[in-house]
Amino acid sequence: MTQQLFAQNATKILKSDESVLGLAVGGSWLSNEIDEFSDLDLILVTKEKLSTDKSKMLQYASRLGDLISAFTGEHVGEPRVLICLYDKPLLHVDIKFLTLDEFSLRVENPMLLIDRDNQLQQILDQTEAKFPLPDYQWIEDRFWTWMHYALLKIGRGEYLEALDFFGFLRMVVFGPLLHIKNNNLPRGVRKVESQLPAKDFNLLKGTIAEYNKTSLITALENTIALYKNLSGDLYTENIKQNKKAEDAVMQYLAKIKHSRSE
Repeated sequence: MTQQLFAQNATKILKSDESVLGLAVGGSWLSNEIDEFSDLDLILVTKEKLSTDKSKMLQYASRLGDLISAFTGEHVGEPRVLICLYDKPLLHVDIKFLTLDEFSLRVENPMLLIDRDNQLQQILDQTEAKFPLPDYQWIEDRFWTWMHYALLKIGRGEYLEALDFFGFLRMVVFGPLLHIKNNNLPRGVRKVESQLPAKDFNLLKGTIAEYNKTSLITALENTIALYKNLSGDLYTENIKQNKKAEDAVMQYLAKIKHSRSE
């Protein structure tokens, strides 16, 4: 595969660099799910902290292939990642620049390609990977206000904003909760098409609307029904649910549903 050839070449290039303590690969490589559409997730561990200096990050990335575009990952909350596009062949590669101390905080155990003096393996042996789980109370505290917000957009005829908001809910709430229900890692809506049973996937698709009021209202009703089912399945009695907010929003839903469309 293209990704494997790139990783092998990067290993050859960086192995003799004394400032490089390690190179590792994660993501779909670890689960043997790489296909022609996969990107490559590399972790570069260096003696010097490079993630505060984009020019140095670019210097390393440029050594690994025909780099035609690169930018840092602030938009996904990870400025230490350089998101790269290489050519000949065209390939998306994410390179996370870490120091040895930073390597211990991770969401998975990567495969080591370079490990100078066995330092990375020692960290893997002594620490545990932890994937961040959604905070159920955080979701519950916001959910009914979110529903009211969506109804405001629908009521005003701002259908595109409402459509975008449903996408946000799928990424932040429903994808993760459905994955957890099915014993998967809560990676947003990643691979829901293949990792969720048909019944759950169809419930998720029920939150997708067309550009009209009737469809948006139906999607919102499906959204509420799905949330109530998932919260019933996953939440414990320690999660404080806001019945007063729920009742008020449901009344407002009935009002918007029966008002005249623009």
